[in-house]
Amino acid sequence: MPVSARSVRGRRTTRPSGDDREVAILATAERLLAERPLHEISIDDLARGAGISRPTFYFYFHSKDAVLLALLDRVVKEADAAVEAVPDVLASDPPRYWRDCIAAFHETFRAHRPVTLASAAARVTNGEVRALWARVMESWALLVVDAIEGERERGAAPPGLPARDLAVALNSMNERVLYATFAQDGPSVAEESVVDVLLTIWLNAIYQTTTPRADP
Repeated sequence: MPVSARSVRGRRTTRPSGDDREVAILATAERLLAERPLHEISIDDLARGAGISRPTFYFYFHSKDAVLLALLDRVVKEADAAVEAVPDVLASDPPRYWRDCIAAFHETFRAHRPVTLASAAARVTNGEVRALWARVMESWALLVVDAIEGERERGAAPPGLPARDLAVALNSMNERVLYATFAQDGPSVAEESVVDVLLTIWLNAIYQTTTPRADP
């Protein structure tokens, strides 16, 4: 039975756009990272998984490390958006505010566990990943500094360590504790308890109590 030209066109696959190919490469990389470490993933694996040729891959990324860097940047942006969406109830309900912020980071990086673990490993040898993470940690520290100073100004948090030192230490603690939990790199805190454990430490460090004063 003859096939019309119209029916042939109807069955043709739409050629993916540049953005679609990039998304496909990133999705392939994240999927493969859940199965094996980055050094065991080849450019051919990424290209094949994305449905493109090896030369086409290099049009979008110059290396596997560049793919990982893009994945990490995307996860960081997702985490930032999640924190920005947290209701601003710091003055009226400090424990809820800090818990929601910690949970936003926990949930985002847990959802992208393979990228989180691969990025942590890559920071040892990859200067670009290390620099990106340093900038990210600095930006998060500045947000916490502003919050701590605001809480001290309203009288909810007592004077104490310099706000920046405290913010850096708390963020660094979160980074290590969450990594150990995700990687099961013992000793580690149980997944179901990690947010509550971190929250308790944050409240005691900032307010010297787990029941800080709330404005009406």
